[in-house]
Amino acid sequence: MLRFCRFIPILLVVPAFAETADLVVSAGYVVTMDSSRRVIENGAVAVRGTRIAAVGTKAEIEKRFEAKQRMDNPGGILIPGLINTHTHAPMALLRGIADDMRLQDWLEKFIFPAEAKNVTPEFVRWGTRLACAEMLLSGATTYADMYYFEEIIAEATKECGMRGILGQTVIGFPVADAKTPADALKRAEAFLERFRNDDLIVPAIAPHAVYTNSDETLKASRALANKFNAPLLIHLSETKKENDDLDAKRKMTPTKLLDSLGALNGRTLAAHGVWVNADDLRVLKDRRVGIAHCPSSNTKLASGIAPVMKYLAADIAVGLGTDGPAGSNNDLNLFEEMDLAAKMQKVTSMDPVTLSAEQAFEMATLRGARAVGLEKEIGSLETGKRADFVFVRTDAPHATPMYNVYSQLVYALKGSDVQHVVVNGRVVVRDRRVLTLNVPQVLQKAAEYRKAVAASVRVTR
Repeated sequence: MLRFCRFIPILLVVPAFAETADLVVSAGYVVTMDSSRRVIENGAVAVRGTRIAAVGTKAEIEKRFEAKQRMDNPGGILIPGLINTHTHAPMALLRGIADDMRLQDWLEKFIFPAEAKNVTPEFVRWGTRLACAEMLLSGATTYADMYYFEEIIAEATKECGMRGILGQTVIGFPVADAKTPADALKRAEAFLERFRNDDLIVPAIAPHAVYTNSDETLKASRALANKFNAPLLIHLSETKKENDDLDAKRKMTPTKLLDSLGALNGRTLAAHGVWVNADDLRVLKDRRVGIAHCPSSNTKLASGIAPVMKYLAADIAVGLGTDGPAGSNNDLNLFEEMDLAAKMQKVTSMDPVTLSAEQAFEMATLRGARAVGLEKEIGSLETGKRADFVFVRTDAPHATPMYNVYSQLVYALKGSDVQHVVVNGRVVVRDRRVLTLNVPQVLQKAAEYRKAVAASVRVTR
């Protein structure tokens, strides 16, 4: 019987010739996603502090390092932490409030009313805890977010031990944390200042979309982002209606409008990008905009299918996102997004070789890191990068046998196969137990919020 991931404290005198590591992890396969795309059989990673000290075969690493702690999974796979490039995390508390509806009906009849009556700092805190627990247990170590009371989201994310690119929302009507766009911009500036040098949080500003903000607000958001060298997060061309409405009013696409305002001149992460034309693609490439592709959301809301292969052909940084878990997608599982992303492109092109498993996995790791502007820090297992990685078990019937590691990860393995998770050199999930949260308490609070939300709006059955 295989032994999975035993944690063995080491209390030895370190020989003079050996280097000290805080943690050495080993697995049957180490999927590095480095420039050579090495998959190391019987591989290992040494960690010192928050960073990776070395990557190699188990024999090489054990010869070089003495470890204070070891994690060994001889039958499993070690992968870089997955990166969710678009979420609205606290909306986990609104999961399933209304489904099988058009986007505008869903927003105007359910989401906006439910948020107006329920969203408070504590709602956001518990919703973020619930979302982080779900993401960690399905292998995500980093996520990009856009919501209200983003400083509370940052606090909860740090508490959970996750990495976040977190955007304070700016929107053109009164919301839970700001009555006007000017108020939201002030909140955003305070948020950017507070978390500007944080080890886990990348603070950002998030003007919701071109159709919910004025030109002046979009320009002000860009100026504030650039003042702090921070990312700007925005929804972009999610639906055909968004494009058609803007074309009717201004004879422009959302991408062209943002570019004309200078709003793409700086670090930018755009969610969806479903309805983009050839000129838009050139602008997005020239401005080095990252794209968050959300396949489950785009299919569930019938928004369309993003031209992922055109993004890849242009070498645009496109990652994978789940979107919010309140109805546009009812979970935060990136294993599902990898699988669906590959299959959607195949059926759209009517070509089964389109978007390979390796390409889909790259979107969830290294290319996703590029999309959020952190490719020098995360997305692959390489010396000097942050120690963010995930152990995936392969001893279940659906995971056996294995011939190709990328095919197994994308088409066969599930989020529930994640066993251990390390973020920034810290073990945050061990044997599917989240070490940084009281999960039963989180679930109890979610049940309490469910009653309050259901009482405040007419929930569909």
